[in-house]
Amino acid sequence: MNTQIFKQAAALAVAFGLAANLTAHAQAPASASPTATPGKTEVLWLGQAATRITTPGGKVIVIDPWLRTNPKTPAQYKDLAALGKVDLILVTHGHFDHFADAPDLAKMHKVPMYGPAGMNSAVATLGILPVELAPRFGKGGTIMPLGPNGVKITATHAEHSSEIVWKNPATNKDETHPGGEPVGFIIEMENGFKIWHMGDSGLFGDMKFIGEYYKPDLILIPIGGHFVMSPEDAAVATRDMIKPKFAIPIHYGTTPQLRGTTAEFAKALGNTSIKMFPLNPGDKLDF
Repeated sequence: MNTQIFKQAAALAVAFGLAANLTAHAQAPASASPTATPGKTEVLWLGQAATRITTPGGKVIVIDPWLRTNPKTPAQYKDLAALGKVDLILVTHGHFDHFADAPDLAKMHKVPMYGPAGMNSAVATLGILPVELAPRFGKGGTIMPLGPNGVKITATHAEHSSEIVWKNPATNKDETHPGGEPVGFIIEMENGFKIWHMGDSGLFGDMKFIGEYYKPDLILIPIGGHFVMSPEDAAVATRDMIKPKFAIPIHYGTTPQLRGTTAEFAKALGNTSIKMFPLNPGDKLDF
C-alpha cells in the first residue's frame, strides 16, 4: 500500500475508533514474487473478491481470481504471471467474477483449484480442468492441501448462488451449468492466524455460530449490496455476529449494482474495537 493510501486508511480508521496497527507495503512491481514478512500473513487485495494470501510459511494462496477483465484490478496484475508463484487456488463459487481466471492459473502453475464439490464436478465433466486439478470438498470439510503441518482450510456456508457459464466448443454457444453450493473459506495459517474469506454472501444467522466456533481474526467481507450484503448488513455481521479483530471490505464498486462504499461501512460499524481497512485494489497488509 502506498504511503498516502495508508495515511488515508488510518485516518478513516481513527475517525471511527479503529486505529490501525498493521504494516503497510508499497505495491510490488509486476515481476516481483510475493514476500511476506517472516512470521506474518500478507494479504493482497486485487479488486472484487480476488485475493492473494502469502502465509507465514511462504505458501501462496490465490482466492477467486478474476483479474484479466476486472476493471478494478491494477494493470500490472492483469498478467497472471505477475502473481509470482502460486501454491493453491480457492474458488468460492462458479460465477464469472470469482471463477474466470482460476482454471488458467491452475494449469499455469500445475496446482489444484479447490472449490465446492458440485462446481468442481462440473469443471471436470466439462473438461475445463482435469480431475487432478479440480479436487472436490464441501461445507464443513477441512483440508490440509499443503502438508500435515501446513495451512488448514474449512469450507463454510455462504448465502448466494453458483452457476458456471461455459462456451460449448461444439456449438460455440454459452451454456449455464450448476456450480454446486457457494462457500466461504476459513483459512488457518501455520501460526494459527485465521482468515474468513466470505466470498459472496447475504446476511444469515449462522454467521454468529461461525464466528464463535472458528474465531476468525480477519474477515474479508462483501459490502456492495444487490448480490451480496449491503454496508449496513455487513456491519451487523461484523460487529454483532462475527466479532473479528480486523475486517477488509471486498466486492464493491466493480459494477453499477455494487453501490456500497467503505465510508458507509465504517459509518454503520460505528464505535467498535474492530479495525477496518478500506483498501484500494493492489494494496496489501501484513497481519
